[in-house]
Amino acid sequence: MKKTLALIVFICFQVSLFSQSRNVYEVYAVRFGKSGFIKLSDIAIGGSEKDSVGDCFMFWLLKGNGKYILVDAGFLLNENSNRNHYWNSINYIRPDSALLRINIKANEITDIIISHPHWDHIGGIVLFPSAQIWMQNDDYNYFTGTAWQKKGNNGGFQKEDVKEIVSRNLDGKLNLVKGDSIEIIPGIRVFIGSKHTWESQYVLVNTKKDKVIIASDNSWYYYNLEHLVSIPIKYTFDPSAYVKQLKRMRAMQPDVSLIIPGHDALVFSKFPIVAEDVVRIR
Repeated sequence: MKKTLALIVFICFQVSLFSQSRNVYEVYAVRFGKSGFIKLSDIAIGGSEKDSVGDCFMFWLLKGNGKYILVDAGFLLNENSNRNHYWNSINYIRPDSALLRINIKANEITDIIISHPHWDHIGGIVLFPSAQIWMQNDDYNYFTGTAWQKKGNNGGFQKEDVKEIVSRNLDGKLNLVKGDSIEIIPGIRVFIGSKHTWESQYVLVNTKKDKVIIASDNSWYYYNLEHLVSIPIKYTFDPSAYVKQLKRMRAMQPDVSLIIPGHDALVFSKFPIVAEDVVRIR
């Protein structure tokens, strides 16, 4: 009986180890636009007007378990886009073309986790029609409804993106997440609370070595993380909630370099380059 029990325990332990070893991902940052430098006063409350940080546009790729998962999707420029004035100023490349630099095609993307629905993070989902989209339920409701009412705040939102996400919902390709600290895909957990948009989320990813947090704009730059300061109030619903989540992220991952901010060009000098404007984080 004791031998049988020991065998069962051993088998369960091995199954657990196998499951944990499978639910890990390679994590990449993909830059699709460069926009020079931005003053600290524009990105952090109390920041200096004389000092600046390198600014860029990026999204993230999680590769593992037979999946190619994006965190955010960048944006698309076309002849009808309201975003066209950014074309020359940021040295733009289409997000799907940026992925080709590491031999990944648009139709291979299985999932897209949207951190928040600002145009530079959600507009590119149209490039990946096969992907399942993951978004916070309350953020979706605000983005598609309340934001466009008289007392709503639709700054950073664009109607073409609203139409696209509603279409994905109608097509059964939108997964609405309700709540905090939820594992939406094995090895990938989302957290809420920074209030960059109504209910923005960030992503904790298991890798073979450790955990990586994709903060996206829940921490605009490493400066915000290192100094624990909020972005200017016009870019968040609650500056105190923004700082609270910076502290929470740092508690979950003490190595600040592995909490990846949304727009900091330093990401592309901190980690190994694998292709033009692509670095492997873990």
